Amino acid sequence: MKINNISKILSSVLLAGVLFTGCGQSDQPAQNQNTGVKVGVISHMNVTETQLNEYMAKYEAMSGIKGTARETFFYENLNLMLMGLNSKSVDEISTYKSVANYVMSRNDNLELLQGNSDMTDVFCCAVRKEDSKLLEEINIAIQSMKDDDTLDKLIKEYVTGTDNLEPKAVEIAKIDGADTIKIGVTGDLPPLDLVLADGKPAGFNTAILAEISKRINKNLELVQIESGARAAALSSKQIDVVFWATAPTGDALKCFPATIDKPDNVELSSPYFQDDVVHMGLKK
Repeated sequence: MKINNISKILSSVLLAGVLFTGCGQSDQPAQNQNTGVKVGVISHMNVTETQLNEYMAKYEAMSGIKGTARETFFYENLNLMLMGLNSKSVDEISTYKSVANYVMSRNDNLELLQGNSDMTDVFCCAVRKEDSKLLEEINIAIQSMKDDDTLDKLIKEYVTGTDNLEPKAVEIAKIDGADTIKIGVTGDLPPLDLVLADGKPAGFNTAILAEISKRINKNLELVQIESGARAAALSSKQIDVVFWATAPTGDALKCFPATIDKPDNVELSSPYFQDDVVHMGLKK
């Protein structure tokens, strides 16, 4: 399994707190003084910052969310997004509840902000359209994991029942003579998509991958990629599967397209998890 040690940087950010004077993207959010609240978001696969701002404005109007207008700014990974928050390039960051709980358990300077969102996303994996057989195999595996309660057990073990302890590395067995598929992981959604400081894969997604590997009789090679490069890595065949693609659900579908994280040449699997969107900020 190819896992780079980039995650060591992320771990230091989570544990060291707000000592950074870092940066975000090449567009400097701090220079935009009249945009209201600046929100950091990890880049989506199929939407621009401008489009996301338009969707968010529609959603806030529909849902009656009160407060100052918000403008989103994309970051390539969680590390840079946290640095942007710490340096006050953005006022808050948007992520998922499980991720926020994990990060806040390791950083006393962060807190949840109330009333900023009321959305839930579902998580899928993404494959190229041409790999329809692989998608079918993954969908069958996910459904069988739902049917025999394996999925619920993994959610409890790695997400809801962990008390934010550091998940252990997950071993993915090698199957003699089986084909190998390359899976992209980012380490940017702990404890969901997580790479430990020593470079070993861990967390919920990796545990699911280990189970899927057995059920579809294929070996998995994990390749660490930047969150913002997920679509490019998939289309260029650097990887065969992105095990992190999201789609809005519920009332959000009235304002956000279902393809917000799905480029044209990509198909999404059946959902395997869902989580609430939350915002974090520095403690006052």
